Amino acid sequence: MSARILVVDDDPTVAEVVARYLERDGHVVECVGDGAEALRRALSNPPDLLVLDLMLPKMDGLQVCRKLRERWPVPVIMLTALGEEIDRVVGLETGADDYVTKPFSPRELALRVQSVLRRARGASMPAGTGVLRDDTLVVDVGAHEVRLGDDRITLTAREFDLLAHLMRNPRQAFSRSALLDQVWGWSFGDSSTVTVHVRRLREKIEPDPTAPRRIVTVWGVGYRYEPLPQP
Repeated sequence: MSARILVVDDDPTVAEVVARYLERDGHVVECVGDGAEALRRALSNPPDLLVLDLMLPKMDGLQVCRKLRERWPVPVIMLTALGEEIDRVVGLETGADDYVTKPFSPRELALRVQSVLRRARGASMPAGTGVLRDDTLVVDVGAHEVRLGDDRITLTAREFDLLAHLMRNPRQAFSRSALLDQVWGWSFGDSSTVTVHVRRLREKIEPDPTAPRRIVTVWGVGYRYEPLPQP
């Protein structure tokens, strides 16, 4: 699964190592050293995926990710400092699809890239092109499109997968670790990833995200999808 990937890191050694591993997997890689240039290149010639460092000169990774998200949901893997949980959470809230903490294994990063690309291209979704409906919320799996009434809702690949998984299993409670395994394909990971994605989904599909009616919290367990009652 080859792709055009933009690696954004102001450390030339890190960028070179990441590029080398990604090129071994058949990807075409371009490296950029500052956030402003990365945003300019991504907007003029959108890549299939960004590997984006959080701390960058001229414009930090959060700003780059936020501005890209205003235009389209290009997949983003964010590089964060070891132990800075708040940075990871803020990065996910901004729209990053995944994160890797420094120092990291280049091979692990390459595997994360493949995982995000598969989900972005729909390869991880179950066979079929069904349409999931809940009142005015419509998820077209084949078209990879979500509509709420007359409005088209823009979701990242992981948000889409999470919503589709929950809607396919209505009223079933899932723990955060189960969702990490079944949606992300991770046997380990930070459960805050799920928490942040649920929060972002609620902001996009719930009339009042502070009192969600569709994606509800099951205290002591995790989350479940509750279809709206039909008249």
